[in-house]
Amino acid sequence: MSNIAIKFENISKQYRLGKIGTGTISHDLNRWWASLRGKEDPFLKVTEMNDRAAKAGSRYVWALKDINLEVKQGEILGIIGKNGAGKSTLLKILSRVTTPTTGQIIAWGRIASLLEVGTGFHPEMTGRENIFMNGSIMGMSKNEIKRKFDEIVDFAGVEKYIDTPVKRYSSGMTVRLGFAIAAHLEPKILVVDEVLAVGDAEFQKKAVGKMQEVSHDKGRTVLFVSHNMAAVKQLCSKVVVLDSGSLAYYAPTENSINYYQEISFEKSKKYVTGNRKIKVKEFSIENFKKELVKTFCTFDEVIFKVVYEAFENVNNVTFAVCFNNELNQRITSLWSLYSNRKYDIKKGKLELVIHVPMIHLIPGTYEIVLYVESNGIVMERIDNYSKIIVGYSNKYEFVKIPSLGQGQFLEYFNVTINNSEKDIKENSN
Repeated sequence: MSNIAIKFENISKQYRLGKIGTGTISHDLNRWWASLRGKEDPFLKVTEMNDRAAKAGSRYVWALKDINLEVKQGEILGIIGKNGAGKSTLLKILSRVTTPTTGQIIAWGRIASLLEVGTGFHPEMTGRENIFMNGSIMGMSKNEIKRKFDEIVDFAGVEKYIDTPVKRYSSGMTVRLGFAIAAHLEPKILVVDEVLAVGDAEFQKKAVGKMQEVSHDKGRTVLFVSHNMAAVKQLCSKVVVLDSGSLAYYAPTENSINYYQEISFEKSKKYVTGNRKIKVKEFSIENFKKELVKTFCTFDEVIFKVVYEAFENVNNVTFAVCFNNELNQRITSLWSLYSNRKYDIKKGKLELVIHVPMIHLIPGTYEIVLYVESNGIVMERIDNYSKIIVGYSNKYEFVKIPSLGQGQFLEYFNVTINNSEKDIKENSN
């Protein structure tokens, strides 16, 4: 127990739908009468799980339901899930912003929370005054805050505006100062909820480094909620997946991210077009060890494999594996046409193998689009086939990045069809 920082015991949180105050007197009387007779609260029995996409069948929903979890000291725990899964509610209960309906949380040490932009700030007070106020709320003495003051201001990068009321700060400046205060006033537990998305790239990099320092060097615990899977992969050793208020999965980071992707894609639709004379049967990604992966890092060696089935002989076929960003914008394509490679395909199964010695995708989440065409006619195109997560690389040396122009990109990786280089030479035009 001595190495446990936070313990969640049967945490549940119930919310009432509709306007606050409608019918509450009758409900309160029913609850009081049940309590007087030693019965369970009747409204804890008739509620439903919090699925925001479904039509409500009850006036009450569970935002969280029976969460049991232990977080170790010095651990950076990621918490992921779709919007409405209960992530922010869990952190608000931990931060004592709200109370649980059932259960309890036991935390060992001071908690500093950054739940949203401007949390705990008074808009009429200056940045300087808010630093001292927040520090006092966290239990710091005036001398302790003075000792850390210059470091906080320097990290936040708001020295020019430190004596300006916070109401005149931009959202980015506000979150920079809020994070700097929370991270530098030496909490035992740091709670961060999706606020880094407001900051610019420079600040996000500094914030990620600070969280790593707080955890690894000083042995403090960090709970990190984010939709940025690349940041979660870089920071966290373990990840919790919440789904409709329940703890759906808890495992090492890569396993949890893979699980989250799988349940996300089960609920998303693939869009298939084309005459389907050639169909995609399987798609997989391997690392340099020939291990199956769903995530990799910038500059990694990656092997993409696609198994197709041709239902007749087709000439002049080109294949593509395309990458769209989260805004559905095409980032790049591994397309054989870019190097004037076309193939005469015989009826039956075939395998496309694309070996990329050094992938040049920046960190982020990408949608995979698979594409097959012949003489301008689409055989099959599948949008939203899968998603991949590209993490930050630990390869800091400068590398020669090739031009990504058409006709050049494929010169930097090897493509095989039907597992034979001979097939390429015989079938290429």
